[in-house]
Amino acid sequence: MESAAGSFVEPSVESRAESLGESAVGSSVGEMTGDLRDVDRETAVTRLFGAHYAGLLRLAVLLGADDAEDIVAEAFCQLHRRWNRLRTAESALPYLRSVVCNLTRMRLRHLQVVRKHTDWSAETEASAESVAMLHDDQRALIEGLRRLSARQREALVLRYWLGLRESDIADAMGISAGAVKAHTSRGMAALTKILRERR
Repeated sequence: MESAAGSFVEPSVESRAESLGESAVGSSVGEMTGDLRDVDRETAVTRLFGAHYAGLLRLAVLLGADDAEDIVAEAFCQLHRRWNRLRTAESALPYLRSVVCNLTRMRLRHLQVVRKHTDWSAETEASAESVAMLHDDQRALIEGLRRLSARQREALVLRYWLGLRESDIADAMGISAGAVKAHTSRGMAALTKILRERR
């Protein structure tokens, strides 16, 4: 996968499968970004890519993106273009999360419009490879997440899979902390109901 940030090797199927597991985002920002202040943009973005690609890919998949790799790659391209606008190196990962959320939301809205005006076909379904990588429980959970509203899905994924604080979730979603609480609560109730109906 080539981007404005330089050459990146696309992760193998095995690494994508690992990234869909239950673990949270790879290394913490504190471990990574301390080294970013004194390096050039390409090196910094490359280091961030190596440390956080899998976690951001997981985020995009859990938010319902069918083209998660493309969304994450675009997020890193946007980070590269806007690197000099970041206030601190520590703001790089929250920025990436926010971009992934926004790009996924835009992609899902686009697909809704397309589905309204065209026949739904198998071409827009997830690939057999990506579906086979998921266990039954994971498939049920992801399907349940897809049935939630975009904001509820984002709030749940950012809170429970990435373990972010409400203030960080509010920043990533561009909403208030109170709205985060409401979306999280409603999303959890709706997801619980969906999963109970499935059993």
